[in-house]
Amino acid sequence: MSTVEHARLLWHGGGNAGPPSGARRARLRLRTIATEHPWFYLPFARRKYPGPSPWVLDRDTEVVIDGYTRSASTFAVYAFQIAQPRPVRVAHHLHAPAQLMRAAARGLPTIMVIREPRGAVLSQVVREPGVDLLDALWAYSRFHESLAHRRDAFVVADFEQVIHDFGSVVRRMNEKYGTSYGVFDDSEEQLSSCRLLVGQRDSLSPVLLGFESGTVTLDEAEAHLQSVPPTTAENRTWMPSADRDRAKEALAAAWSEPSLTHAKARAEDAYGWFTEQDAHAVT
Repeated sequence: MSTVEHARLLWHGGGNAGPPSGARRARLRLRTIATEHPWFYLPFARRKYPGPSPWVLDRDTEVVIDGYTRSASTFAVYAFQIAQPRPVRVAHHLHAPAQLMRAAARGLPTIMVIREPRGAVLSQVVREPGVDLLDALWAYSRFHESLAHRRDAFVVADFEQVIHDFGSVVRRMNEKYGTSYGVFDDSEEQLSSCRLLVGQRDSLSPVLLGFESGTVTLDEAEAHLQSVPPTTAENRTWMPSADRDRAKEALAAAWSEPSLTHAKARAEDAYGWFTEQDAHAVT
C-alpha cells in the first residue's frame, strides 16, 4: 500500500481509499480548466448547485468569500455571518476562480482565502479519494495563477489569519470597499458559536447551509441545533482532528518525493505572489 493510500485509510476509517482512477484524474483537470471561465462555468454551476450551499454569485450577492479548497473558507463564512446584525447574501464555497473573477468585475466586497500549498494540498488529497498530489498541486497553481492579475480586487486572507484574527480581515474589507459590515471580535462567545456551527456542518442541514448564504438568521440556525442531535466528533470533517493530523503526517514521505519538486515550486510561487503582495499592502 502506498503512503497516500495509507493516509486515506486513516481519514476514511478503512473504507475505499485506493489510488485515483484515470477517469477521476481527467475530471479534476477538466473541471480545473473549466472553472477559469466565468461565462461558461457560472451558468453551469448555478444549475449544478442550486443552493443553499455552495452559493453561486447572483444579482442579490452582497459579499463573496471564496478560495481554493481547504483554505478555511468554511470558518470565514460562518465567522462573517455570526458578526452581522442581519443575514448577508454571500457567494461562497464554489472553489472556482470564475466566481472571484466575476466578483472583481462587479466590484463586490470580496475576501479571497488562501492557504500555503502543503497544508491545502495534503488536506485535499486526504479528503478527496479521486485526487493525487501531483494533480492537486497542478490545480492549486492554476487556480491562483488565473487570478494573479486581479489580485488587487480582493482582500487576501491567509489561512492562519482567518482562523486566529478574522476580525482584522473584515476590517480590511470594510476599509477597502467603504462598507460597514460587522467585525468578528474573537470573543469566547463568538468563537464558541462559530465552532458549534462549523462542527455540525457535515450534517448538511439546509438550515445551517442557508445561514452560510444569508437566507437564515443566526437565531434560526442556533435554534435548529438545539432541536437535533449533534453529529459525532469523528464526523466533523470541517474541523481539525487527530485523525486528520495523522493522515497528513502519513503523507509527509510522499510530499518529499523528487518527482513533485517542480510542481511544489510552482505552487509556492503562486502562493508567494498573493501573500507577499498582501504584506506589502499592509505595511
